[in-house]
Amino acid sequence: MLPNNNPADGSERRRHPRIFKKLPLKLKINSFDLATETLNISSSGVYCQVDKYIEPMTKVSIVLILPLKLKNNTAVTKKVTCKGVVVRAEKNSAGDKFNIAIFFSDVPEADAENINRYIETHLQPNPIHNSGGIRRYSLGAN
Repeated sequence: MLPNNNPADGSERRRHPRIFKKLPLKLKINSFDLATETLNISSSGVYCQVDKYIEPMTKVSIVLILPLKLKNNTAVTKKVTCKGVVVRAEKNSAGDKFNIAIFFSDVPEADAENINRYIETHLQPNPIHNSGGIRRYSLGAN
């Protein structure tokens, strides 16, 4: 029996939970830059759509803009700069663009903390699936 990977019911079994948020994203690949936005993000990488095919195992430089809230509820914007590797590239259903998955390969500690903070603020504990003290999350409506 295959594991249930339906994020809508909170039962996704990934090591790092992902959230479906559109965030500004800039990729630098060899001699060209691509501006796009995330389709989803986790602490281990991003999934996005681009106009150009990028070969899996291609190294990329990433700039990501994260809207964060501080403890005093002040809104700030943080720029995350890191390195990644394309791990999957496939044509989208319309066949005019490419969906790519990028694994974060080198993230400065402060940027990793900001990514984790952003993800945690968009995940909510799911009491329905919480048994035995295991902390489970479901996607928020935002």
